[in-house]
Amino acid sequence: MKSFQNKVAAITGAASGMGRELAIELAARGCHLALCDLNETGLQETVRLAARPGVHMTAARLDVGDRAAVYAWADSVAAEHGRVNLIFNNAGVAVASQLEQVDREDFEWIMGINFWGVVWGTQAFLPHLRASGEGHVVNTSSVFGLVAVPGQGPYNASKFAVRAYTEALRMELALAGAPVSATCVHPGGIRTHIARDSRIAPNVQQLTGLPPEESRQRFDRLLNTTSARSAALQILKAVQRNRRRVLIGPDAKLLDLLVRVLASGYQPLLEGALRRLRDARGKHGTLPAAD
Repeated sequence: MKSFQNKVAAITGAASGMGRELAIELAARGCHLALCDLNETGLQETVRLAARPGVHMTAARLDVGDRAAVYAWADSVAAEHGRVNLIFNNAGVAVASQLEQVDREDFEWIMGINFWGVVWGTQAFLPHLRASGEGHVVNTSSVFGLVAVPGQGPYNASKFAVRAYTEALRMELALAGAPVSATCVHPGGIRTHIARDSRIAPNVQQLTGLPPEESRQRFDRLLNTTSARSAALQILKAVQRNRRRVLIGPDAKLLDLLVRVLASGYQPLLEGALRRLRDARGKHGTLPAAD
């Protein structure tokens, strides 16, 4: 897909962050849009920011973890726009907890959005993408779909699952000779609302020495490596080049290299780093600032 002019793209999680920036950039390139999110206020702001003459745009409040609702949305998008060329399964949430103690409701919540939302979005839109004759599936994993981190097990599980699902999907589509391809996105630290909206269990403090709210603030400061607009531009370039995987940000590229070189040897390094941070907290009562 070399051009997005007059194509139709569906984007989940479009109320903020990468979803919003994808919408704005695609509209600027003449792509028609179908947007969804649970945050109706943010969604309407995205519609306002992305509005361009000649670009047809629709927006819907949608829970991507609701299979029936996702299928109904896909059919309505195809009916309203006449076709669908791209689906960006971008919606995502975060849960931080020790795996031994993670709350079942929290685990089901994150898997329902981060993984099943991707599955339902892909399956619901694939027939429409095939029918368009030129389609692309873009699924958002994470740098945490490359590297596992203590205290982030639920998030890791959801994002590793997205990676495996998308890689297998890409090969199946190629073997079938389908007019559809797939790309898996691995963002590193992107400036979005995910940290502020995350669920952080008190048990994480046993690993990091940080109270939940301080963990949230520190996590939010760390997610400042790459702007959401830069991430959107890199994703669209990857679609145009039909890339199987796109690493967003220098941190994602560094961690990918670390895993390639060390394999599972990266795990003791992370364990040691967490021990040092926890010990520093216990000794001084504070941790070094995350710049």
